[in-house]
Amino acid sequence: MACAIFFAWLAAPAYAAAPSAPAAQKAQGAKKPQQARARAAVRRGKLEKLSCTLGTEDRQARIAVELIGGRVESIAYYAKWKPRTCSVHIVRDDAWSQWKDTGSVTVVTLNEDKGAFLIDHERGAVKFLFRDIDRERFCGMEGKITGSLTVTRGRDRCELEGIMDEAPEAPQVPQASQALQALQAPQAPQAPQAPQVPQVPQVPQVPQVPQAPAEPAISKEAAPAS
Repeated sequence: MACAIFFAWLAAPAYAAAPSAPAAQKAQGAKKPQQARARAAVRRGKLEKLSCTLGTEDRQARIAVELIGGRVESIAYYAKWKPRTCSVHIVRDDAWSQWKDTGSVTVVTLNEDKGAFLIDHERGAVKFLFRDIDRERFCGMEGKITGSLTVTRGRDRCELEGIMDEAPEAPQVPQASQALQALQAPQAPQAPQAPQVPQVPQVPQVPQVPQAPAEPAISKEAAPAS
């Protein structure tokens, strides 16, 4: 009898340690709401929405921001250089970015080295610093977005610095250095021009000899008789 109880005690933990597949899936599914509640508990507070715009119809920048408890939860940035547009939309805890809070500053690092945002939560405004945001990924053009954008509570006009600058042009090819120029084939010296032949001075004209005066004609009447 004692042996039967002992073997039953050994077998019981083995059966208990192998839950069924549905039970395991249910346990994993229960963890996700718990993690979401834990993240929400850290960012409890009032939901606030801020937005601003600056520019014209053909050239503009605007941003819409959601904050929870005074800290940014999502960013939707849009810019337009007609005919091109630029759009960046990221949310805290999404699969495309990493968020880190330190005091009143939040650093958002985009995956695949596509740039980063530094968010400064000021008393009356939120300032976004753009650090080498990849234009090719979000705007379809070469270059990086670098600068700042400030959205102020109670104002619908953004404050921009740098982020709407055009993509830098291709650098100019520097001129060849003197050493490289020295290696180039020297140009053939130009043949000296033949000296000009001096002009022969003109021979002065011989003055004309004055003609002798004509002898007066002798009339027949006046001629002496022979």
